[in-house]
Amino acid sequence: MNRQTLMENSVIPSTCTRPIELYVFMDPLCEDCWSIQPLLRKLQLEYDHYFTLRIALRTSLSSMNLLCTRENEDAKACNKVHPTFPSIAVKAAEFQGKRAGLRFLSKLFEYSFLKSRNVSSFSVLVEIAEKLELDVDEFIRDFSSKNVLRSLQVDLYMAKEMEVDKAATFVFFNGNIEDEGLKVSGLYGYEVYEQILEELVGMTIIPDIPPALEDLFRRFDTLSTKEIADIYNISEKSAERELKKQLLQQHVERISFEDTTLWRKKLL
Repeated sequence: MNRQTLMENSVIPSTCTRPIELYVFMDPLCEDCWSIQPLLRKLQLEYDHYFTLRIALRTSLSSMNLLCTRENEDAKACNKVHPTFPSIAVKAAEFQGKRAGLRFLSKLFEYSFLKSRNVSSFSVLVEIAEKLELDVDEFIRDFSSKNVLRSLQVDLYMAKEMEVDKAATFVFFNGNIEDEGLKVSGLYGYEVYEQILEELVGMTIIPDIPPALEDLFRRFDTLSTKEIADIYNISEKSAERELKKQLLQQHVERISFEDTTLWRKKLL
């Protein structure tokens, strides 16, 4: 798990100005990865001036069988459903920008765990791309491209080199290229990740002030009531009261599920 080995293989980009590099390995089909998303978002909002973030994919499939897409240029040849499709789709979205990839992964979690849609279906993945207003034609072309598969293989190579055997896993690197990364697998309280970051920085870390609600919805497409309450350190009741005001003013929309409420910026 030494960075020097990885850099020699042209996997990790050159060191950035922020002192910490954070790699988060996610699996699009993993419920724990969906659960860890609010924690990761809060970490970004409060402390991303201390670290650079890279989301990498670590599939739960034993051997990420890409044969289906490699041998068939068109996803239709694979009967439109395959367990590798969600990972490939995230990478295809990422080719339209890092933020597009993150938004796609977030929406994919929503479709899978809140809407109970089959995200291994090619048609559902295209629907997500349309919902996010990506360039759908480009998304479909990239889905079957060798470059997207190569990008996914890089993530799998990194997971192997960093000895990441499951998602979700955080791997922290400090500014010393010779040092091993600090690996944290599984779900822990937010304070654990704060403490790790502080120890690696070597001084007291100071959180940024949360952005205005309007700016928050520009950065993240949908957020739950609990997530918003945690970001602003207020009760869920207070968060819901403020969100209902925003709803009446037609600034936000509410999306209700069986046991979860999501909020998003009002679409014009």
